[in-house]
Amino acid sequence: MTKKAIILLSGGLDSVTVLAKAQQQGFAVYALSFDYGQKHNAELAFAKQIATQYQVIEHKIIRLGLGAMGGSALIDADLTVPIAPQAGIPITYVPARNTVFLAFALGWAEVLDVQDIFIGVNAVDYSGYPDCRPQFIEAFQALANVATKAGVEGHTIQIHAPLIHMSKGEIILQGIELGVDYAHTVSCYAADAAGLACGECDACRLRCEGFSQAGVVDPTRYQNRKS
Repeated sequence: MTKKAIILLSGGLDSVTVLAKAQQQGFAVYALSFDYGQKHNAELAFAKQIATQYQVIEHKIIRLGLGAMGGSALIDADLTVPIAPQAGIPITYVPARNTVFLAFALGWAEVLDVQDIFIGVNAVDYSGYPDCRPQFIEAFQALANVATKAGVEGHTIQIHAPLIHMSKGEIILQGIELGVDYAHTVSCYAADAAGLACGECDACRLRCEGFSQAGVVDPTRYQNRKS
C-alpha cells in the first residue's frame, strides 16, 4: 500500500526540497498552501507550478485572514520589510503562523487518513522565528498525539521536519541531488507580482548565502539583476 503524506508547500526553496524528498521516500503527496494575507503572495503562483510539476494528488490553497491581526511586516500594510538583519525575533515573524498551518494540515490528515505531515522549517539558517525550532516541532507532535481521533486511537500522525538541522547550503545540495530546479521557487519577503526577488531582505540574504555555501550558481531572478 502506498504511503501518503501532506506537504506544507510555500513555493519556496525549503518546501520544494521537502516535497522532492518525500516523493523519493515513496510517499504519494498532497500539498497544502496558504493565502494568509502575505504581501509577497507571488509565492502561491510558484506553489501551484511546483504542485503541477511534481504531480501531487491534490493541492489545496486555504485562505486565512492573518492580515487582519497585523503584527508582522509580511502581512501588515503599516510595517515595512527591513533590509538590515535584526537582533532577536524580527518583525517579519508572523505570530503563530506555523502553529496555524500545522493545525490545518493535521485536520486534513485526519480527513484523508494520512499519517505523515512534512514541513520545511529550518533551525540553522533561519531568521530567529520561534516556530522553526526543534522544540516547536516536538511540542506540536505531542499535541497531535492527544488532540486527534487518530492519535487517541493509536494511529499517530507524524510531523516530519527533515531540514531542521541543515544549513541552507546543505539543503540546496540535497535538493540538486533530488533534481530540484530552484529557478522556479521564490523566497523573498518583498517579491513583486512577477516573483522577482528584492535581493535585500533577510530571506534573500539567507538564500544567496546558501547558494554561495553550496558552490552553486544562484538562479534567483532579481528585480535589479545582480552581477
